Amino acid sequence: MRAGVVERYGPPSVVRIETVADPVAGRGEVLVRVMASTVNSGDARIRGARFPRGFALPGRLALGLRGPRASVLGVVFAGVVEATGAGADGVAVGDRVCGMTGARMGAHAELVAVSASRIVRIADEVSFDDAAAVLFGGTTALYFLRDRAAVRSGERVLVVGASGAVGTNAVQLAKHLGATVTAVTSAGNAELARELGADRVIDYRVDPIAALGDRGERFDVVFDTVGVLSPATGRPLLAEGGRLLLAAATLGEIVTARGPVRTGTAPQRTEDFTTLLELVGSGALRVVRDGALALDRLAEAHARVDAGRKVGNLVLHPQEAADANAA
Repeated sequence: MRAGVVERYGPPSVVRIETVADPVAGRGEVLVRVMASTVNSGDARIRGARFPRGFALPGRLALGLRGPRASVLGVVFAGVVEATGAGADGVAVGDRVCGMTGARMGAHAELVAVSASRIVRIADEVSFDDAAAVLFGGTTALYFLRDRAAVRSGERVLVVGASGAVGTNAVQLAKHLGATVTAVTSAGNAELARELGADRVIDYRVDPIAALGDRGERFDVVFDTVGVLSPATGRPLLAEGGRLLLAAATLGEIVTARGPVRTGTAPQRTEDFTTLLELVGSGALRVVRDGALALDRLAEAHARVDAGRKVGNLVLHPQEAADANAA
């Protein structure tokens, strides 16, 4: 099969497309022909060894000292079951499925082997692109807003980084939970934030986040999806009983998080996949995609993520030739 291979950390140019051995479905696993994946900030951070502050050494020890041990990156996939291993009950060849591979990665390839317990079926009304694109940011937004903050109807939620993979889902999920949403993004993405349901949009270049606290504005939930706030800068924005959600926290912030400060990593739970897919299928959740690229353009996809101007999720089509689609 063809796959995107990263053997050493570095810029997007280290990504190469190679022919590698097909994975095999082991016991309890399925082999999926990947129709859609995503290239997101997590993939780019691993490729470039750009770990959050405090995670440089732990990250290299866990993933590889000079390059990722799992040389095929990508944690999100949507596709068709190609084969099943012994004990992979409840799934059949030809099923449309999606899921996340966790630390095993491997989704930036034509085929991926994954535990049958990590996949869910995709309803006919949901496309492969939407299924893949909703998982990375959607699981994080759902976990922090519903589980960590327990957002309630009528609460005021501030979403920082409202145009990214997490932020576009956070705006919509907060509204779905009944909140009044203020979105922080650039002027160019303001209309998108409004379309997604934001009651108010703030251009961070014109109105810095710190200025909100200075003039006395307070929120029940402040959700920083991109890592621009800290406990010190986020707490002044909280109303009484408010919660500060840091999705891109440093190691120190994770270790010292107390009281209203909530950090951590979103779990990859199939029940959350199902919830998100049902919302997409019903039209309650719009999947924001920043185009789709063929596997041959994977290095270009990494460069687009590095540039920091990606809106929503960038989809990867491992089955398509480079000239079969455009950004």
